[in-house]
Amino acid sequence: MRDDVDPADGQTALRPAGWPAPPIQKAHERSETFGLCVSARPDYDILSNAGLGLKREQNRVLCAHAMPVMETLHEQIVNTQSMIVLTDAEGLILHSIGDDDFLQRAEKVALRPGANWAESRQGTNAIGTALAERCAMVVHGDQHYLAANRFLTCSSVPILDPYGDVIGVLDVTGDYRSYHQHTMALAKMSVQMIENHLFTTTFQETLQVSFHGRPEFLGTLMEGIVAFTSDGRFLSANRSAQFQLGMPLAALRAHTLSSLFQITSAQLIDRVRASMDPHLALNLINGAVVCARVQFRRASVADGRRPIDDHDAARPPARACAPQPAAPGAGSGSGSGLSRLSYLDTGDPQVALVITKVRKVIGKDIPILITGETGTGKELLAQAIHNDSPRRDGPFVAVNCASIPETLIESELFGYEEGAFTGARRKGAVGKLLQANGGTLFLDEIGDMPYPLQVRLLRVLQERLVNPLGSTKTIPVDVAIICATHRDLREMIAQNRFREDLYYRLNGLVVRLPPLRDRSDLAVVVQKMLQRESLAGADRPPLSVAPDVMALFERCAWPGNFRQLGNLLRTAAAMVDDDGQIRREHLPDDFFDDLRRGVEPCAAGADAAACSVDSADSIGAPLAAGVAFAPAGARLQDVAASAIAAALARHGGNVSAAARALGVSRNTIYRKMPAAEPGRTSDDD
Repeated sequence: MRDDVDPADGQTALRPAGWPAPPIQKAHERSETFGLCVSARPDYDILSNAGLGLKREQNRVLCAHAMPVMETLHEQIVNTQSMIVLTDAEGLILHSIGDDDFLQRAEKVALRPGANWAESRQGTNAIGTALAERCAMVVHGDQHYLAANRFLTCSSVPILDPYGDVIGVLDVTGDYRSYHQHTMALAKMSVQMIENHLFTTTFQETLQVSFHGRPEFLGTLMEGIVAFTSDGRFLSANRSAQFQLGMPLAALRAHTLSSLFQITSAQLIDRVRASMDPHLALNLINGAVVCARVQFRRASVADGRRPIDDHDAARPPARACAPQPAAPGAGSGSGSGLSRLSYLDTGDPQVALVITKVRKVIGKDIPILITGETGTGKELLAQAIHNDSPRRDGPFVAVNCASIPETLIESELFGYEEGAFTGARRKGAVGKLLQANGGTLFLDEIGDMPYPLQVRLLRVLQERLVNPLGSTKTIPVDVAIICATHRDLREMIAQNRFREDLYYRLNGLVVRLPPLRDRSDLAVVVQKMLQRESLAGADRPPLSVAPDVMALFERCAWPGNFRQLGNLLRTAAAMVDDDGQIRREHLPDDFFDDLRRGVEPCAAGADAAACSVDSADSIGAPLAAGVAFAPAGARLQDVAASAIAAALARHGGNVSAAARALGVSRNTIYRKMPAAEPGRTSDDD
């Protein structure tokens, strides 16, 4: 050990000498070739504000994705005598945040925005050496080449763009006497988060495969992500995917979807659309079997911005919900009967108790948390609360945190400025929080919100101010918050997967919606759903359910709750004969499979991706795999024709096969199928 003087505060401290590290030795040799002197005053040339602003503009995509992550990282290391630094690919510091007292000390050695920390300027240091070596680097104390910097310990990680090029460095710097070994791990995780954000927003119209050998790691920073064109050509892979596949990016560019996952793009998309489980088992090129989630993204026709996930097509989109048309005899008073609390009170005592509790807190600025299994109608209850509240004339904005890709939730909630990231809309976009201003924001599946974003949401709820991505301005917002989840949030808190402070900010009133199998009003619910179907086909007789079918409904465990029931009734309504009665032959095969297997519902706390996503608008789901949404108000004849046409197309015009797939007779197919070209259908079995 030897004594040295901290140039920032003049204090004497003990510091270990002699650090045998080849990268550090190479960095010192490079520093000598630059003509730097150990005792020399560093190059403190700082860019002007205008010059720094230009550099930030040139790196606006990097800054937009990195700044929120830096804020989250700072929350984890606050009060540790440290700071977080973001640089560009040349080592120029773009942004820094940290403890105020340490920032003042760092200013003395120009560790601040506008300063360049390349090796040629500062000698051996974590930022410059990480750029030179293209790998994560810790430079501790007297490992720094310049004596002026030896009071620091720096942990730097290069940030790579989706094409494998270095675009910047994330650095955590602190007093060398308070260095923690976990700092580098936090920095690496933060960089991985930034890179994954960049990856997902760069490849918008692609086939993406997310995978891991352990299914519980899907949706986390550990998952591998590979992007392909629609015909299976390789585009890129994130770091985790490169590690799991055992090849660097350069080697992966010679591969295709078929060679990496032993399946063609057409086969993969067919498997995804035919599967009820969003997770598939795929074989890697190295022989390993992994759990995968497949997403086929294409630009939204509506705004050209938000990608559409074909596999999640059955999920309700985040949207501002308009009032629903009232069913005959439903509800009372003004407004939409379907979306009023009175409409939801259908005779079940558990639901009646929920409605009683909710009515007592409406309009009193008390947040409401709705719990219950997936598909129990949480969004419909939230809509009804809004429509019965003093905010009924304001917007109702619903965001499903499970159905929006993790990398997009932040921009969906907070909005962004023009040019905030690659693929951003011109003139930016207003986030859901601001869209809900003056009304109600419904955060469905709040338990699936990424942990880092929970910090930002808590801040918004406390301060009622929103910072769009890429913007320095704050905008006041006035919203009522209703949240819903099928998860056990207390258990998630114990596992450090949900913030305790956010939980207690959201759970002013907690109510639980019972699953369909535990309700006593199934017959009333079925009748109300059929009334909506009858409205959609007003030229048909009223729909009804045969007594033996209703008995089957009473026996079913309904693992998908109202969403499953709504899908079944919509499909059956499209298949009924002229009398309008739903009989056994109109029910899909999987319903009888559920009865035979005695399917148990998704357990509370199960992964949201393994269960159907809750949807109040369950009637709007697809009739069958590969059939698009039916537009609101579509005639039943058109819905039936669409389902039959899709089934015939899937089975090459084979009427028998299509009939079996739809659970109807061949005569029904012939009677209802759209006009077919000669020779396009057959009875071959």
